[in-house]
Amino acid sequence: MSAPPLSELTSLRLGGPPRRLIAIAGDDALVDAVRAADEAGDALLLLAGGSNVVVADAGFDGTVVQVATRGVEAVRMGDGRIRLNVAAGENWDALVATCVADGLAGIEALSGIPGSVGGTPIQNVGAYGQEVADVIVAVRALDRVSGELHDLDTEECLFDYRSSIFKRDPGRWLVVRVSFALEPTGLSEPIRYAELAARLGVEVGASAPVADVREAVLALRRGKGMVLDPADPDTVSAGSFFTNPILRARDFESFVQRAAQRLGTEAKPPAWPVEPRAVKTSAAWLIERAGFERGYGNPAGIAISSKHTLALTNRGGGTTTELVALAREIAAGVREAFGVELRPEPVFVGHSW
Repeated sequence: MSAPPLSELTSLRLGGPPRRLIAIAGDDALVDAVRAADEAGDALLLLAGGSNVVVADAGFDGTVVQVATRGVEAVRMGDGRIRLNVAAGENWDALVATCVADGLAGIEALSGIPGSVGGTPIQNVGAYGQEVADVIVAVRALDRVSGELHDLDTEECLFDYRSSIFKRDPGRWLVVRVSFALEPTGLSEPIRYAELAARLGVEVGASAPVADVREAVLALRRGKGMVLDPADPDTVSAGSFFTNPILRARDFESFVQRAAQRLGTEAKPPAWPVEPRAVKTSAAWLIERAGFERGYGNPAGIAISSKHTLALTNRGGGTTTELVALAREIAAGVREAFGVELRPEPVFVGHSW
């Protein structure tokens, strides 16, 4: 019996069939299966939520291991925080919803993000001023090179903007469990994001009940087509397709000059200092001002979301080849207009960027 296409397991609803598909529900069985495949030299793809992956139309010529592990263990820490040890296969937004219902603060602004718990440290998932790196205390992961299990602390995870040790060396690590330390206060971390603060009616830097923050974030994300909804084709995506570029100070100045030449001196590119000599700017701003509007593309296939220029969507009849072509067209247009390189956020399987 042939395996189903991976389009059935990805949020983009794209991707052909693997040679073999197995679902594994236990931590030990998962580690054993990956070790066995690596020792045999089998091509292996680890798939959980399927929300941050772009699979080729031809599928995957190897074994796909669907990470279906479950389990959440809560332990009170000496400083009063609650440590949650969570299996990689748990649904991320379901975990956020449970934490909010229990009054646990630290991930409330990460509501509505699709995918699994195990994917969050890989990308250092973040939104609306929060990142999982802020609350992760350990990641249990299998080093597929040595075959050994490690409990990596926050420092060892080498978290950075949308990056980590796991992303920098793709394919090397299998995330098995993630441990978070959350505050049982019922009040959010200080609101860092102006759009979210405005939605809540509070000042930037203020706190709010975690349930209010979750509802506000979900409302903002729905308005951008960033909450999965079978009735909304704008949500058939991999979320934000490009990361916000981080530029060295002198490169940012060159970009500002090019923007002024192209758009006029009144153009003010978004800028957020992230290091002493580096600045983050907005990928959405770049895409829009390079001439790519919402809805650009094939209305029956692959197109930019009608709600948000950072999302590339499958309108029902798209292919991965078409998706990659549009992404490359957008990146080339931004490069030509502003001299800035856009980097994709999803993992590519069977395609190279």
